[in-house]
Amino acid sequence: MDEVLRTAAHAKTASPELRRIGTAALWTALRRGWSDFLQAPTQLFFLCVLYPAIGLVAATLAAGGDAMHLFYPMAAGFALVGPVAALGLYEISRRRERGQEASWRNVFDVLRSPAIGSILALGLLLVGVFLLWLWAADAIFAATLGHLPPGMPVQEALFGTPEGWRMIWLGNLVGFCFAAAVLVLTAISFPMLLDRDGGVAEAVATSARAFAMNPLPMAGWGLIVAVLLLLGSLPLFIGLAVVLPVLGHATWHLYRAVVV
Repeated sequence: MDEVLRTAAHAKTASPELRRIGTAALWTALRRGWSDFLQAPTQLFFLCVLYPAIGLVAATLAAGGDAMHLFYPMAAGFALVGPVAALGLYEISRRRERGQEASWRNVFDVLRSPAIGSILALGLLLVGVFLLWLWAADAIFAATLGHLPPGMPVQEALFGTPEGWRMIWLGNLVGFCFAAAVLVLTAISFPMLLDRDGGVAEAVATSARAFAMNPLPMAGWGLIVAVLLLLGSLPLFIGLAVVLPVLGHATWHLYRAVVV
């Protein structure tokens, strides 16, 4: 009996085993994510959350006047905290995987998860990363376009001056680094915390190990996420109401493909 208990305790505390995957696993995850979305649609939920959030951000920046240059970094930076918004979607996919009934109401089941403390801690870390990104974007603006005449049209400043092009290239490069870091540290960690709470450190380390073991497929996943988020944002962000939940469900299935 003692041997059984020791084995169970070791299984709970040991680092999870990881699989090597190919690019085919990415398309399988997307296909299953799409199936989960069709069975438990959450687009209305995301519309109710997404548009008030964007409207609030736009109104706040407009009221500040001189902070309008942060609208694009803030809109793009929502991807940095996207894993937090996807937590409820992981729960829906997990329930469907177990053969249980699932609907948009199960989004809130995450609040009763035994790992809620770890989830909140990792979520606060992402909020900190998001705020750091905004600070970096503001610093880049100040170092490039901040010294140009204030009355210059935005398009002329961006595309008609060397400072504008420097801001575009530098801003996107720094934004890519932030997005890549968040992807490496959270692509696996959030689903893992919901599935088996081993603590934030182990979840983040497992996510990083998954990228080290599968660099090309996981980088491809990051590219897929970036392209779909861009396409979903183009028609006034309305496409995100479908893109976000599909990506959330697909991320769960990617986690299940990588982590044993």
